[in-house]
Amino acid sequence: MPISGHMPVAVDHVRETVSEVRSRIAAARSRGGHGQEVTLVAVTKTHGPDAVEAAYAAGVLDVGENKVQEAEGKMAQVAVPVRWHLIGHLQRNKARSALRFDLVHSMDSERLAAALHDEAVKAARSLDVLLQVNVSGEDSKGGVALADVPALADRLHALGTLRVRGVMTMAPFEAAEATLRTVFAGARTARVALQQAGHPAEWLSMGMSGDYEIAVEEGATHVRLGTVLFGSRT
Repeated sequence: MPISGHMPVAVDHVRETVSEVRSRIAAARSRGGHGQEVTLVAVTKTHGPDAVEAAYAAGVLDVGENKVQEAEGKMAQVAVPVRWHLIGHLQRNKARSALRFDLVHSMDSERLAAALHDEAVKAARSLDVLLQVNVSGEDSKGGVALADVPALADRLHALGTLRVRGVMTMAPFEAAEATLRTVFAGARTARVALQQAGHPAEWLSMGMSGDYEIAVEEGATHVRLGTVLFGSRT
């Protein structure tokens, strides 16, 4: 059911849009030549549980949320077996909640990494994470500076419960194509640094509704799409 005050999501429209988006992803993947598999993450923030169900009905099994509290509310209302991704900033005092997600894209500091590790130790489990890297250097974006990734990659081995599966980054909004490609190439560089330090680091989470095709051309393995699937948020 939709959140009060929000328009319900049209399942048929989402299904049609997902089909078109997958075609565009396939074409971009061919143009880029990286040969990667691409996971479509449906970003349902500010939409109701019906958006999650519509995505699942359209064959999208991965759902992204920005805020823990909003995600937990939907988890309690949704029965379909999607994989939950945390893509927004996480405060250290909410690190325990990260254990409810299949993948945390937004591990944006060493202090947060330590907090996530501590909670995973308490739960006697491991946690899949992506290192958020601020390639563009914008003050408005969180994440580790690209130059700091190699040294941090070595230190992350001390946090044995964390499986560092790759990198997440965000490009500047409405940036020129050349800037987008520079940022996405920087994320690839960060991934190489993680791999050279011995982490699995097979994934690149980059690309949103306005730039996902370029991101896929540059090697994205996960694209985070909300507006293009569900329309503008209120």
